[in-house]
Amino acid sequence: MTYPARLQVVLLLCAVLLPLPALAGIEYTGQQAETAVEIVDALERRHYSKRRFDDQLSSLLLDNYLLNLDSARMFFLQGDIEEFERYRLRLDDQFGDGNLKAGFVIFDRFQQRMEKRLQKLLQRLPEIIAGMDFSIDENLLLDPDQRGWAGSEAAMDEHWRKQLKNAVLSLKLAGKEAADIEPTLRKRYENQLHRISQYNAGDVFQFYANALTELYDPHTTYLSPRNLENFNISMSLSLEGIGAVLQLQDEYTKVARIVPAGPADKQGQLRPADRIVAVGQEQEGEMVDIIGWRLDDVVQLIRGPKDSTVRLEVIPANARSPDQRNTITIVRNRVKLEEQSARKQVMDVMDNGRRIKLGVIEIPAFYIDFEALRRGDEGYKSTTRDVKRLLDQLAAEAVDGVIIDLRNNGGGSLQEANALTGLFIEYGPTVQIRHASHRLSRQGKRRPGPYYAGPLVVLINRLSASASEIFAGAIQDYQRGIILGGQSFGKGTVQTLLPMPEGQLKVTESKFYRISGASTQHRGVIPDLLFPSPFDRDEIGESALDHALDWDRINGVRHRKYHDLPGILPQLLSRHEQRTRDDPDFIHLRERIALAEVAREMDVLPLNKATRQALQESQQASSMAIENKRRAAKGLELLTSLTDASENTLADTAVEDPDEEETPDIVLVESSKILVDLLNNGEQFLASSF
Repeated sequence: MTYPARLQVVLLLCAVLLPLPALAGIEYTGQQAETAVEIVDALERRHYSKRRFDDQLSSLLLDNYLLNLDSARMFFLQGDIEEFERYRLRLDDQFGDGNLKAGFVIFDRFQQRMEKRLQKLLQRLPEIIAGMDFSIDENLLLDPDQRGWAGSEAAMDEHWRKQLKNAVLSLKLAGKEAADIEPTLRKRYENQLHRISQYNAGDVFQFYANALTELYDPHTTYLSPRNLENFNISMSLSLEGIGAVLQLQDEYTKVARIVPAGPADKQGQLRPADRIVAVGQEQEGEMVDIIGWRLDDVVQLIRGPKDSTVRLEVIPANARSPDQRNTITIVRNRVKLEEQSARKQVMDVMDNGRRIKLGVIEIPAFYIDFEALRRGDEGYKSTTRDVKRLLDQLAAEAVDGVIIDLRNNGGGSLQEANALTGLFIEYGPTVQIRHASHRLSRQGKRRPGPYYAGPLVVLINRLSASASEIFAGAIQDYQRGIILGGQSFGKGTVQTLLPMPEGQLKVTESKFYRISGASTQHRGVIPDLLFPSPFDRDEIGESALDHALDWDRINGVRHRKYHDLPGILPQLLSRHEQRTRDDPDFIHLRERIALAEVAREMDVLPLNKATRQALQESQQASSMAIENKRRAAKGLELLTSLTDASENTLADTAVEDPDEEETPDIVLVESSKILVDLLNNGEQFLASSF
């Protein structure tokens, strides 16, 4: 094996000089030094941005590493930060040469500060809680950037006093018995203290390496041997768990997305951007507080055998304060390929006394059974094969138009995204892929062939990502159909796994571009007609991720435009606005979104119990008023308590209603009406045919 010249020097040094001590703390290994050199080499040669690891990136690495370790500014003091300044322009040279001392020294200081702080807190916990006065008017500043690093131990003590007071108040208002509050918090901080003492060289190296890799983009990640195992499990969908992708945000475990057809998706209450604060096993198991836990430890706690039960205590994404908690019970299971299969339904829409039949095909993921394909199994499953079969069935049922529902579809096989597009166009490219070498490749339907030529609507939302965006973007560029819903996720990059001396590096090597030349990266696909979206773009989507690659464009590809859809869009928009302006369900959705936006704008939390209760009651009263306004408009029984209503108030569907036999999906219903408008106004160039 031939190593880069820089690595050859490091390997020689490793035999004599490594591992180097980190102030008597955790020491890094020679293998980790080798891995660091190869990571830098791979980032500079293989990453799409072709960015050099120079002094500018060194400066960013220092800031990013400090914030990754202590994002809430709870442990480091201003004096520590000033001391670490000596590393600012040296990390690029050191890391690139396999010298990881600075990263381990900084972590050692962090570990010391955290252990000292938690030990001090645990010693005085009963005394501090007993002395709390919840009648005093004081606030907790939520944004750590506004607070900055504490300049002294006294300033840090004051911040911790408020943090602890907020934790006690949150537990009180969440219904925790007074006698259980001190033991709950003691266990929380003891767990954190235990975990910080358990960190090893592999953990520290992973923190330090990822502080660098994520500066290139959020999908470029170093996977330690332990995290690589979790990654492989999630990619194979063989994990027996709840079917949710989690990420760490400050001290909370946040839901990044829900896996279609998984246990959490079927249960229906867990939502993206919800924060999980406690986990319990089976129906009666103790709820274990997980605030401040490592993400991989949380994953291990939630994971479990098929048919077992896990209970999650969550702070909903739209909560105005951490006092609002819901407990969600989910039965663990495997995500099965057949349950992610495309499925159809037929909708009957009445229009001026005329019955119009529309076909709806829901596609939860872009899947293909590669193993069955390799075996030569002629019946292997794939998205395109399933959708082709469903289209044939809809043709036999004589539907007048088709809706492809890609909401919550996080992507999957690029091959299937291209093949699926081929079911709706005669031939032509569907996506351009630009590699780090600037080599450009195009994929698509190479030969003219049969396709569904009838009226088409594609429905997307903020959770439609990657392969979904390629399909929707191609349909929009060809003007083959109308795109409806919310702006998509914006995941327009391709990653590959590279083996390292220790672990692997997942690096972004390529970028997707539409045939129009526009990237799907960052901006995603913007629908022709936008619906109100319950998803906060500051919390969900590529643009919400730090260091995401920018949107850009390259030269487009000459392609056919099947219809003059821009010419009819103003009429469709006008009718959509007229219909939804006074529609109770759409009014309800818009008002719920506005209420959630008010909650997100809060920058301080009151620590006065009466004020905090008033804030909580105000939100509950507003929520119930919005729901009862919808019910009154529809002639339904009014609620006297929010506990009578479903928690699913900000989904893409209407609120579940116990007075209605089946809850209508208001977005899908409105999409069907837009497709009918298209049929009525575009028959001269949208003749339905299969």
